[in-house]
Amino acid sequence: MRIRNRKRLVFSLLIACCILPSLLTAQTRDAWKIIVTPDSDGWVYECGKKASFIVHGFHYGTPLDNFEMNYEIRPEKMEPVKTGTVTLKNGHAEIKGVTMDKPGFLRCWVRTEVDGQKVEDMGTAAFEPEKIQPIASEPDDFTEFWDKAIADNEAIPFESEMTLLPDKCTPKVDVYHVWIRNYNYRGRVYGILCVPKGEGPFPALLNVPGAGIRPYNGDIGVAEKGIITLQIGIHGVPVTYEQELYDSLWAPLDRYWETNLDNRDRYYYKRVYLGCVRAVDFIYSLPQYDGENIAVTGGSQGGALSFVTAALDKRIKWLGAYCPALCDLQGYIEGRAGGWPHMFNDSNAYFSRKPEKIETSRYYDVVNFARHVSVPGYYSWGFNDITCPPTSMYAAFNVLSAPKELFLVHDARHWIYPEQREKVQGWLIDQLLGTGR
Repeated sequence: MRIRNRKRLVFSLLIACCILPSLLTAQTRDAWKIIVTPDSDGWVYECGKKASFIVHGFHYGTPLDNFEMNYEIRPEKMEPVKTGTVTLKNGHAEIKGVTMDKPGFLRCWVRTEVDGQKVEDMGTAAFEPEKIQPIASEPDDFTEFWDKAIADNEAIPFESEMTLLPDKCTPKVDVYHVWIRNYNYRGRVYGILCVPKGEGPFPALLNVPGAGIRPYNGDIGVAEKGIITLQIGIHGVPVTYEQELYDSLWAPLDRYWETNLDNRDRYYYKRVYLGCVRAVDFIYSLPQYDGENIAVTGGSQGGALSFVTAALDKRIKWLGAYCPALCDLQGYIEGRAGGWPHMFNDSNAYFSRKPEKIETSRYYDVVNFARHVSVPGYYSWGFNDITCPPTSMYAAFNVLSAPKELFLVHDARHWIYPEQREKVQGWLIDQLLGTGR
């Protein structure tokens, strides 16, 4: 395993205005800029060692002087362990002296308000993250539960339909809207299939989605490299309508991730996880597929589904996951951050710690799927992610026994930098096309 560290870029100032031949166009930029970083080059410390946080601040590029800000330091999603004020001198200040006695993360927020505008940033110090172990435990019948669920789903006759989308096709790729029968006789998985033109056969990449509901366009760029791509939705509705329709569905789908959480057989994600396996069935049904080389990838909820698909379907040969959600969901019960959607957090009014809900979560926790992943994977996230706390992601990563590589971008929050996508997607393409083996 290799963990690649990346030094944080401090600033890049943009030109405020550009003059066009007949138009003066104002380009927006932040008047105030605050950056908080741990004082360790890699943002990583040994347990028991003290971490300090360096604060830099500018106003329109000029270092802030005699500028006071509030700060708080806390384990992710937990109560502060230290608070106070710090004063920037010539654009610089240091907050000293905090530590952890066990593996985890401490996050320092620095913030104030100027003329009604919030000015803030945060940095996150890691304490021996490679030693973080999950709170979630695997149910004794975890494998039997999912084997039966897949067998029950396979008992439903396989059925699918492909509709060519001529306006989306390119000289190199045919694009289709597809549906695949899933979960019951009326249930469906919808997606966008991109098939390279030519005789083939071709390898395949399954793209699984982040949270929410939206239309999809398919991964035409990767398909043009000679790889079949299938990008799926999870809600059983077509994925080619205008955004307005999906906005209207937010009311009935609001907080879908908690639907039937007290029943492991009816929980919302059961159909979703099985739909990912059904999508692999569909790819295998394509005459253009080479029948051997297939990978899965996604970010956030899609990162979680990448783990799940690779664990449930041994036909998957590689996975690439960004900032995976649904990891170590019971973390809050033991006083540390759990993964999105933050089940069992005391401050989450939508969840309760009913035993039935806790028990159901164990069958859907990515940590327990990670224990069953047996194929190589490439992963990427940042320490500053507040949606999927790194404590939860490392809990899953550290139990992986398969070959793994992590591209770490320290300052990334819950987003994907271009270089992260280049690393993970490039690795997957290399595996699928045989250039990386």
